[in-house]
Amino acid sequence: MIDIEPLITIRRHLHAHPELSLHEFQTANYIEKQLNDYGIKTERCAKTGIVALIEGAHAGPVFAYRADIDALPIQEKSVQDYASKTPGVMHACGHDVHTTIGLGIAFKAYDERENLHGSIKLIFQPAEEASPVDSPIGAEQMVQEGVLKNPNVDAIFAFHCMPTLDVGKIGFTGGPVWASSDLVEITVSGRKTHAAYPHEGIDAILVASQLVVALQSVTSRRVDTRQPCVLSIGSFHSGNTYNVIAEEAKLIGTLRTLSNEAEEIAKREIKNIVNNLSKAFGAQAEVKFTQGARLTANDIGLEQKVVSKLRNRLGNDVVVSHLPQLGAEDFSAFSLRVPACYLFLGVRNEAKGIVHMIHTSEFDVDEACISFAVDAMQSTLFELAEEWKLGHQ
Repeated sequence: MIDIEPLITIRRHLHAHPELSLHEFQTANYIEKQLNDYGIKTERCAKTGIVALIEGAHAGPVFAYRADIDALPIQEKSVQDYASKTPGVMHACGHDVHTTIGLGIAFKAYDERENLHGSIKLIFQPAEEASPVDSPIGAEQMVQEGVLKNPNVDAIFAFHCMPTLDVGKIGFTGGPVWASSDLVEITVSGRKTHAAYPHEGIDAILVASQLVVALQSVTSRRVDTRQPCVLSIGSFHSGNTYNVIAEEAKLIGTLRTLSNEAEEIAKREIKNIVNNLSKAFGAQAEVKFTQGARLTANDIGLEQKVVSKLRNRLGNDVVVSHLPQLGAEDFSAFSLRVPACYLFLGVRNEAKGIVHMIHTSEFDVDEACISFAVDAMQSTLFELAEEWKLGHQ
């Protein structure tokens, strides 16, 4: 098993110095230095992304392991000495752990490269947490800049910290892992008037309020209830004073689904409700969808092979079935292009009070998960690579 202490030092440094999406400059420099000091060459991709290639002594496939590196705009509540030193920024999703695991895999694979068939490409990706925008960022930007080429990646793998699993457990989903995510922006246009004479205007706040309620029927009445679908309105802005009927209201929310069919139905019905309800009140409304992450789903055959190997090594009670999540992940930029296997990593330890969910100010992990994940993933990649080579001769 890999020496845990250096990895804990790395994780705690990363945790104490988080950086937001598209600003991971010091994080990238730190990752680069760790790899270079170990004798591993690196390249930049998507400005703050780092790519390293461990070449084995034998012919074989190219497998990739992806680690996201950015943090979240959350103020950490912690008394640990490794708590965030950056006000309002925190590694609340475990990306510091993912990155440390990636470095551990790189170090161990480099040390054992004489036994490696093919190559392992380590992808340290920025901007996983960034909000959807019209231009490519994060994983998609790395793909467009060629991260899956030169050499071409045959399959890609990843872990994600999961506080619903105890430390020492690994979860798999059997297909879909993370939902698709669409940013939904609705603008209602009415007509301004004095609040004492509402009949002279068209109240954008009233219309928008009706929309907030009516839109919930999309998931409860229009999409097949056997297909997970969540529509949440998280922002409502309108008006600028107490005695004027607002002429405009803006709603912003997110649509999450675990199937392409449910996504298309939901988007169609959102448009229908917005257009028809606003007309009924004499208002106009516009809906804009900005594509975020697409559906992340595992390649079933690859996932089955990985689960089998992990269970043979660790036991059936360690590698367990886990429900997919309605959270979103831009790992889909990779999984839509090459076979992928994305696993959940147990980090919970109730005895230590490590029980809080990701994206909360109290989130932390049992650091025993790090060496466990490095050994599990590195050994599995080596075994798969040898089998892959034999199967493709």
